Amino acid sequence: MFIPKHFKVTDFEDIREFIQRNSFGTIITTEEGKPIATHVPLELYKQGDDYFITGHMAYANPQWRTLEDENENVLIMYQGSHAYISSSWYESEDVPTWNYQSVHIYGTASIMNEHELQEDLKLLLQKYEQQCEDPVLWENLSSQTKKQIKGIVGFKIKVQEVQAAYKLSQNRNRKDYQNIIDHLSEEKDLQAKNLAEVMKNRE
Repeated sequence: MFIPKHFKVTDFEDIREFIQRNSFGTIITTEEGKPIATHVPLELYKQGDDYFITGHMAYANPQWRTLEDENENVLIMYQGSHAYISSSWYESEDVPTWNYQSVHIYGTASIMNEHELQEDLKLLLQKYEQQCEDPVLWENLSSQTKKQIKGIVGFKIKVQEVQAAYKLSQNRNRKDYQNIIDHLSEEKDLQAKNLAEVMKNRE
């Protein structure tokens, strides 16, 4: 993606944390030259010196078949909070814009075997069920529920390139930056409020 130098992020630990917070991503492949996409929860982990992204989709979803080709280039997109920025919030009038955080990851795919998929599902349940009062973990699932694993296909993407853009008004002066935070904090839109918090934390 196009990233102006003010907004380019290269700190992988920073990017990793962003992905952990915004792990519902979009996986994009091509089928006979036509782009296709699926929106899925994804996990990023390290194995040896390499990073992988794992996930699963319904067996009925034909996109998983494009992941069988290990030469297939895959794009995964993660999107954070975003909001409109009015030029009236600047000290001197300028053009309005849009602030956002976005990460693109390129890699090659492979299909998981059943054991790998089960282990990945266990980790997914541990991550998202821990906030529940009565968490449902893999060990507690009925055999009937576990059989439904036949209806999904697990995949993993070997990370080859990472691109990250955090457009958070880094190119504005200190007064403009604070004014933008103040106005976003007052917006009714939750995305705008969340973006204000992100900007505050990156001061």
